[in-house]
Amino acid sequence: MGYVFDHSDAARYEKWAGNSINSGLIKIETGLMLEMLKPSKGESVLDIGCGSGLSTFALLEKGLDVTGIDPSFHMLELAKKKFKNRVTLHRGVAEDLPFDDNSFNYCVFFTSLEFVENPLLALEEACRVTKDRIFVGFINRYSIQAVRYIFKSVFFESVYRRAHFFSVWEVSSMLRKIVGNVPLEWKTVCHLPVTGENLLKKAENSILLQKSPFGSFGGVTASLVPRFRTRPLEIKNISPEKAGVAAGSIPAGTIKS
Repeated sequence: MGYVFDHSDAARYEKWAGNSINSGLIKIETGLMLEMLKPSKGESVLDIGCGSGLSTFALLEKGLDVTGIDPSFHMLELAKKKFKNRVTLHRGVAEDLPFDDNSFNYCVFFTSLEFVENPLLALEEACRVTKDRIFVGFINRYSIQAVRYIFKSVFFESVYRRAHFFSVWEVSSMLRKIVGNVPLEWKTVCHLPVTGENLLKKAENSILLQKSPFGSFGGVTASLVPRFRTRPLEIKNISPEKAGVAAGSIPAGTIKS
C-alpha cells in the first residue's frame, strides 16, 4: 500500500499548499501536466493519489470528467469538501485499481508515485485502465529541492521520510518496460526561484530549460498507441483455367451455359 497520509499529514499539506510561494509552484507544475497530457474537454481522467485535490482542480478547470482515488480517508475528506459532487472519489490503492480495462482516456500521478509501495505495479495498473495517455509528475531526485526534503526529514517529522524520489530516466524506464516502444516524452520545471518577475516565468517555459534533467518537478508522458507488426501479403498465382471474372479470363457480363 505504501505510506498513507494521516490527519496531521493532511493538515500540514493543506497549510503548505496555501502558502503563496508554494501555490505558485503548484501552478507551474499543473501547467506542465496539462501541457504534456494535452487533454480534450469532456474526456475522462483518473487522478491516482489525488489527495486533497491539487491536481484534480487543474483537471476540472480544463473541462475534464475527473475521477480521483487515494488511500487516505483524511485527504479524501478534504477533497470532498472542495469539490462536492463535481468529482467522483474512491478510496483505494494505486496497485489495485477498482476499474475495468480502458475505463479512462487519461490518467495522472501528481507527486503520488513517490509514496506507493510498488511503483512498477502502480504504473502497470494505470496503463491497464487508460486508453490514450498517462502523465507521471514527480519530485526529481536530482534536484536541489529533493535534497532539501531529504535533509529536512532527517531532523524533522516529514512525509518525505517515507518517499522514494525518481529521476526522469527511472520513470521513463519503468514505462518502457510496461508499454514498450510507444511515444514517450519528459520535461522538468521549477529550476528557478518563484517570483513575480515575468523574465523568470518565461524562462521556466523555455524548451531548452525544460529539457534539463535537474528541475525540481519532472513530468513524463506515455501515449498508449497500439502498434502492429506488418508483413507483405502473399499472393498466389492462379492458372487461367481456374480463374474467374476477376482474373480476366471471362468477359464481364458473360454467362457460361
